Amino acid sequence: MKKATKKAVKRREWTKNDIKELKAHSKARTPIGRVAKATKRTIGALRVKASQLGIGLGHQR
Repeated sequence: MKKATKKAVKRREWTKNDIKELKAHSKARTPIGRVAKATKRTIGALRVKASQLGIGLGHQR
């Protein structure tokens, strides 16, 4: 039986441009799935960064 291997975590620094793009998506209320694809980052990473910046992401329920 083969043991499941975990995918290696690749951390990428947030550049000024990345943050600017995230803020633009926040203002435009872009769905988080689409933002994740556009920025090539996980939904979790986007949520954490948005929380740190104090901005909303996606639609508010």
